[in-house]
Formats: sequence, C-alpha cells, structure tokens
Amino acid sequence: MSWMKWLPWRYLVKRMAHQHGFLDPIALLGRLHSFAQPSEVGEPIELLRAGVVFHARGLINSRVIQHNLDWVWPYWVERQFDPGDPAFIPRAFSITHINLSNRNWTAIGLPDVDDLPVVDPRGLVTPLYDGWSVDGWLLADDGRCLLPSRCKTSRQWLELEDNPCVVTESEMDGLRLISRAQVVMEHGRPVCQLVLEGHSDVPGSLVVSLRPANPEGVSFIRRVKLSPQRNAWKVDGRHSVQFSQPAQSHHVSDYRQGDVHIHLADIADQNDGRCDVGLVTAAALFPVRAGKVSTLAITVPLAKERAASSSPVPWPEALDGHARLECPEPTWQFLYDAALRSLVLHSPDDVYPGPYTYKRFWFRDAAFIVHALLCAGLTQRAERALNQFPERQLKNGYFRSQEGEWDANGEVLWILQRFHAITGRKLPLDWFEPVSKGAHWIQRKRVSGNIDKPHAGLLPAGFSAEHLGPNDYYYWDDFWGIAGLKAASELLAKDDPETSGAFATGAEEFSRTVDRSLASCQRRLKRRAMPASPYRRLDAGAIGSLAMGYPTQLCEPDDPRILDSVEFLLENCFVNGAFYQDMIHSGLNAYLTLHVAQVLLRAGDVRFLALMDVVAELASPTGQWPEAIHPGTGGGCMGDGHHVWASAEWVLMVRNCFVREEGDRLILCAGVPERWLEQEAPIRFGPAPTGFGTISVTIQPHPGAAPEVTWSGSWHRDEPTIEVRLPGWKP
Repeated sequence: MSWMKWLPWRYLVKRMAHQHGFLDPIALLGRLHSFAQPSEVGEPIELLRAGVVFHARGLINSRVIQHNLDWVWPYWVERQFDPGDPAFIPRAFSITHINLSNRNWTAIGLPDVDDLPVVDPRGLVTPLYDGWSVDGWLLADDGRCLLPSRCKTSRQWLELEDNPCVVTESEMDGLRLISRAQVVMEHGRPVCQLVLEGHSDVPGSLVVSLRPANPEGVSFIRRVKLSPQRNAWKVDGRHSVQFSQPAQSHHVSDYRQGDVHIHLADIADQNDGRCDVGLVTAAALFPVRAGKVSTLAITVPLAKERAASSSPVPWPEALDGHARLECPEPTWQFLYDAALRSLVLHSPDDVYPGPYTYKRFWFRDAAFIVHALLCAGLTQRAERALNQFPERQLKNGYFRSQEGEWDANGEVLWILQRFHAITGRKLPLDWFEPVSKGAHWIQRKRVSGNIDKPHAGLLPAGFSAEHLGPNDYYYWDDFWGIAGLKAASELLAKDDPETSGAFATGAEEFSRTVDRSLASCQRRLKRRAMPASPYRRLDAGAIGSLAMGYPTQLCEPDDPRILDSVEFLLENCFVNGAFYQDMIHSGLNAYLTLHVAQVLLRAGDVRFLALMDVVAELASPTGQWPEAIHPGTGGGCMGDGHHVWASAEWVLMVRNCFVREEGDRLILCAGVPERWLEQEAPIRFGPAPTGFGTISVTIQPHPGAAPEVTWSGSWHRDEPTIEVRLPGWKP
C-alpha cells in the first residue's frame, strides 16, 4: 500500500487530536523516544500486543471489580482492594486495575502435555489457559460460609510424590476445607482434577463455584448449563466441568443479580443461566454431614484424546537419570526437586518461562532453562528444545523471537556449544549453516568501529533484556555476542578450521572493543564497576553487565570490574537481602539475586550463601518464585507468578555449589554450606553432566573431624584436574 505514504496522516492525526482536546500523539511519541538512544526498533510488536491485552483486561477489571466488592473475588483482589491489608493499592485515577501485589500461582500438569492449569494461593483453579476458574467453598446450614480467598487461616503446599499436587487447607470456626489440584489421565485424555474434602461441625454443603475470573482478573462466561444428570456443567457450549456425584441443589446468577454467593440459600433451583455481559456465576451444592468427612471430585478435560503412542511420559521416566540432590536441609531439597519438575512441565517441545503470563518463547529465557535441563541431566528434553531453534532463524542469520533483542544470537550459539560440550557429541551437519549464519550476523550487526563514540564497535541500541532501561547500547548484548562468536568457533573447529579461526579472531577483536568502551566508563565514573551501557550512570541496570562473569565466564573470577560491579549492586540495589530491580520489575528478583550469588561463588566470596538463603525464603509455599516480588507483601508484583527462569537458576546454583567448570578444571563442593557438615548423613549430588563428562559427588561429614569427599566420573576423554574447595577446609 505505497499510496499510504502520500497521505498527510501525521497532520490528520494531530488535527483530530487537537479537535477533541487530546495531546498530540505524534509529538508525545517523539518525546518518549527522546529518552532512549536512537534505535532501529522500539518496543517489539509482540510485547506491545501482550501489553495491550494485559491492560485491556485491567480496564475491564476497573469497570467491574471496584463496583462489586460484595462478590467473592480471587485472593489477589480480596487483598489488593482491602484498605486494611498491606497489599492494598489505591485506585484513584488508575485507568486499569491489575494484579500488582499477589502475582502468585503454581502450574500443575503432566510431562509433555502443553496444557498447564494454574492454582492460586487459596486453591482457586484456572484449568484452561487464560480462562475462567473453579473454586471450592464450605457452607454450614447455620449460615457460616468458608471462602478460602477471604480466609485468614490458610496454608498451601506442593506434594511431589508420584504426580505433583497442590494442596490448600483453609479453616474457619469449626469449618475446614482441603483442596487437592493436579492433572491426571482419564480415558486417554489429560484432565484437571480438583478434589474437595469438607469437614463441618454441623450439617452443610460443599460448594463448587464457577467463577468468571482468574489470577489476572475478569474472564468472561456467557452461559452455563447443568446436565440432566446434574453431574456436569457445560460452559459456553464448549467446555465441560464434571462432578463425581449429582448436585443436591444448583444456583446460577448473572451480573445484574449479583454473585451467586448471595443466592446459595435460595429455595428455587436453576439449571442454566446466561449473562449478556459475560459474568455468569454458578454454584453446585453437595451435602456434608456433621462431623463426617465429605469428598467431591471435579474434573475438567484438557487436550483432546491422545493416541497410545503419544501418551504423556510418566513422571519417573521424565526424570530418569537426573542429577539428584541429597542434603540435610529440607528447604533446599524441596526447592531443588520442585524446580526440576517446573523445568519438565514447561518444556513440552519449546520451553516456556511461565505457564500463564509468559507462556510464549524467548531465546533469552530458553538459553538459561535449557542450560538447567542440561546440567540436571535432562539431556533429551534439552535437545528437543534446541531442535526448535533453527526454524526461528531468519535468512539473514538472526535468531528472532522478538525484534530488537540483540543478545539472542549469542545465547543460541552459547547454549548450543554447551550442549555439545556436555554431551561430547559433534555438531550435526544440519546445524553448520545456522551456526555460521548466526555468528556472521553478530559480526555484521555491530556498529562501525570508526566513529568517535563510546559505543563504537558495539552492538546497536536495542531494548535488550527490557528490564535494564530504555533502548541503549547494552553491554549485556555485547558480552553475549562475544560468547556467541567464541562458541561458534569451538563448534566449527574440527570441521571448518578456517571459519572457526575467523570467528575466534572476531571474538578477540570484539572483546578488545568492549574493554576500550569499559575503560572510558571507568574514567567517567571514577570506578571500575560496569554500567549497563557506555552512556549510563551506575544503577540497577548494571545487573546485566554481570553476564561477563556469569554465565559466559568471559573474565577471570577475580576480574576487578565484575567484583566492583557486584559491590555497587550490593551497596545500592539490594532490599531485604535480595536484588531489587527498580526499573519496570519494581520488585525483588530471585533469578537476578542468584546471578550475583554465582559471581560471588566463582570468586570464592562466602556472601553467596546469604543470597541463596534469602532466595529460598522468597519462594512460595509450593516452591515457586514470581518474576518480581513485592518487598512488603512477599507476593508477586510483576510477570508470571510461576517463573521458570527462576526455577532454572535455583537448579544451576545448587549444581554449581557441588560441581563447577572453571577453565580446564572442575571445582567441587565450593558452595556446600558448612552447616551441613555438622551432622552425619551423607550429602550427594549427581550424576551431574559437565563439559568433561559426568560426575557424582559424595560428602561424608564427620562432626569434629575432616569430612571425606569422594567422586566418580564417566569422562569424555582424560579425567580433568579436580579441585575440592569445601568451605571451612583447606582446598
């Protein structure tokens, strides 16, 4: 539509805006862009689209929730809209009302099943992606009603035996409700199963309620119909919710009549209901005898029936051969085991950094998640994810998940090299072209080195990791670019030595360019700490520059630039003992705190352990971390409530505490806490894959005497040099 460029559309937009009393959007966008470095891309369309959808729901929330606070809302609403709660957020002139204080949920599922229902902190289950929810209540005949989202006494935990299951227990004045949510196979099809167990001191009813809401807010339901057998709902004519017994009574309400909660005692029954605005609520009631346990199972079918050949992998098989942790600290043990299951759940083919808000693909998150899969011994799952990468590479060599992320190519090449080093395999023929094209893209993408600017020779300005600040020439991108060129050189070394040498030379020259740029920052800032870009002061965005030490290991562990960067961050950017990202995330970050801990561990600085302990404390009772955590409430304030990058970092941190690759050697036990050596049970980790082969490590404590460290390895070639650096003992 070349005729479009001839239309005076800018003039028309300006004139229309002024006529209706609005700010000139063209001038406003120009002002916004002036805060960032000139870049070929602004916000990528994928993130803009996601943001529009996010705030569109927030706009609906603002029109619905605050005018209907007598409804039973999800836990985050009950807290965030309560003026007496620490999670309260005034609404005032906020156009959208979104979950900013309790973005916590836990994914449930089966290996290799893409469907990932989520469970909120009070047991509310959202079976279908971004859909409506099912809640369980307990109603006593004397009028008392236990509503978990409003309950002051409640606890939740994750059971890992057999099939992961989220259990929520709520109590109130003689009433107790336990819910168990998991995904199981039923007649060859995965179903979301919610089992309710009610205990009441008087006769009453278990209530299953259909809710037009989820952990993000309103989710429309236009029609619900009870089956003739009174044991199932049909929701919007498409989805089924099945009960293990017929409902004794049943009520439906629409938006005008209010929440079905206020109609639970109505005498009249309704079998179906409609709501033009999409806010149907329904409740099915089942009898509870006084002093007796009453149980009800609710199932929601997920994917279509599967052929026997494509059935989900059983959990024992999905975890077969993984690196096991045996340690005397239950919290660390539980978090490691839960994190492994998070990695499995979110790698059905591609890898996702979350089950809900982030159920989409980023190369950046994928690199860390696949690395955790590799280091945990889940090699086949990592390989399957890597095999999805080439189809996302453009003809010019760019590995594109979102436009403008100049770190992606380096991350892809780095994780591919890690895969082949850890497995000991050669690069397959069909990967030669993607690797070569990807490395050539890095070289071509760099800014000219002949300009007299601090960013000469760096990668262009972009939004990079998006939480580092406005578009800029981020060192994070450059460190990944260097790592990518080095990785490509190693991958091609045996089969194409000429191209390999060219990439190695390119990596060395790129590294010298970055060193010169960092030297200019040192002169400007009067210290060695690395800012986020050549044009930034030291701020929280400097966290991205730690990529030089972790995970790329482009510098020595004691490089003064990275150590001074860590000191700056610890002194200025930590709140409650964790890294606080004050740009965009505006919360405590578990995975970025662990990046700092990794740098400290590499440097032999014992402060890494305090950071690990804080991250462990920040985990939810189900062993998950939201992307960013509210410093006051401890609830999620940004991103997915079950953030898989954070799970990956916990796995990688624990692994590096036991076995870490450093140049031509393995470092064992450098991060094992001294407190673990005060008891007599053996401590084990492995089999742990490394670039030298696979190793299993055992520590036998002897309180009051020297502990014994033993290992066994299956090496690709010769056994590497091995150093044991157990804290508190001579290396």
